[in-house]
Amino acid sequence: MQSHIGTREITRAEARQEASTVFLAKVFNWMAIGLGVTGVVAYFLGQSGMVQALIASPVFMILLLVELGMVFFLSARIDKIQPATATGLFLGYSLLNGVTLSTIFLAYTKASIAATFMVTAGMFAAMAVYGMVTKRDLSGVGSFMFMGLIGILIASVVNIFLKSPAVYWAISAIGVLVFTGLTAYDVQKIKKIGEEGIMQQGEGAVRKGAIIGALALYLDFINLFLMLLRFFGGSRD
Repeated sequence: MQSHIGTREITRAEARQEASTVFLAKVFNWMAIGLGVTGVVAYFLGQSGMVQALIASPVFMILLLVELGMVFFLSARIDKIQPATATGLFLGYSLLNGVTLSTIFLAYTKASIAATFMVTAGMFAAMAVYGMVTKRDLSGVGSFMFMGLIGILIASVVNIFLKSPAVYWAISAIGVLVFTGLTAYDVQKIKKIGEEGIMQQGEGAVRKGAIIGALALYLDFINLFLMLLRFFGGSRD
């Protein structure tokens, strides 16, 4: 009798693990699609010669504000919008972010951008694996990193006026720590969502859950890349 109960417990644990693995795969697939869209748009626009005109026009700031609005809207309304709408917003955001990120080709060499991307991918993968396998609850880490993110945003705004190189490098170093920590936290959170039964809630719920999870990891990756680019990016000047 005891052995039979033990077998049922193992089966439930395995089912939870399998559901979590399938959900994580969907999240990472959508994240990869988003990064692919961003990378292709950024590269080809960066080589087109249109970047100088873009960054000098008011359109650039409008695009940044639209991107910010899309992130807030998708995060706040994910439970109310349709799966197709969530998917369209995520892909639209990825495309717009590719447009604005094309400006990095004005400041850095293509070789240094590619090298930094590889470093980012390695760090991201390592922290994602840690988030998946660790038994430690990373909720406290996530809260601490979120406070660090708020600090980075405030310091970045202040430094627009101070123009301090020391503050700039401090923000960059702290940013690397914050986004590596958030990567592990977000992956663990997504894993728990998969274990808690989202795969049984229907295709619509799974799609929306995967999209919002992909958005979180996409933002972690992009911001980590930009912070590392400040250290490893070779200037074109």
